[in-house]
Amino acid sequence: MNKVEIVTQDKYEALKLASLIFVKEGNETFITGIIDVFETEIVISIKDKSVHSIVLKDKDQVIKFTDFMQSIIEKKEKIVDTLTNEDLVEITKENLN
Repeated sequence: MNKVEIVTQDKYEALKLASLIFVKEGNETFITGIIDVFETEIVISIKDKSVHSIVLKDKDQVIKFTDFMQSIIEKKEKIVDTLTNEDLVEITKENLN
């Protein structure tokens, strides 16, 4: 398992990020791609083909998030948990084996 902590702009963005990328009830990863990045804003696509933006704290957080999510998008790993605490989102992933 591999974890990352992502700091968003505020608590609202943290809750939005956690809900858009993973649903605990079905243990399902929703994010299918990163469409674009504008400074600290990331535009992602999810399974239903909709597009959403998430604003992170700074460019370092953007790099950390995009690097972490690459194996998810390539379907090499899957998200198994997300936790939020104020403006922080902890994302846990594991191999698909």
